[in-house]
Amino acid sequence: MGDDETMDYSVHEAWNEATNVYLIVILVSIGLFMYARKNKRKIMRIFTVPSTAEASSEGNFYQDMKTIRLRQQLEMYYIARKHEQQLQPPANSVQLMVE
Repeated sequence: MGDDETMDYSVHEAWNEATNVYLIVILVSIGLFMYARKNKRKIMRIFTVPSTAEASSEGNFYQDMKTIRLRQQLEMYYIARKHEQQLQPPANSVQLMVE
C-alpha cells in the first residue's frame, strides 16, 4: 500500500507540472495573439513581397554603380594612354641604323 501512495503522489506531481506547462503555453499564446492584433502591419510587412517600385529603385542603384565604374575605367584608360604617348618618341620620326 505504501507503493501505491508514492505512485499516486508522483502521478499527481507530474499532472501538476504538465498543467503548469500547458497554462504557460496558453498564456504566451494569448500574449502573442494580442501583440499580433496590435502590430498587424509590422508583422505583415515581414511576410509581404517588396513592391516593384522598391525593386526597380534597387535595380537603378546597381545600374548607376555600373555606369560610374565604367566611367572610372574609361578615365583610367585615357590617362594611361596619354602617359604612354608621352613616353614614346613621336611616330613621325624615322630612325636609321648604319652598319
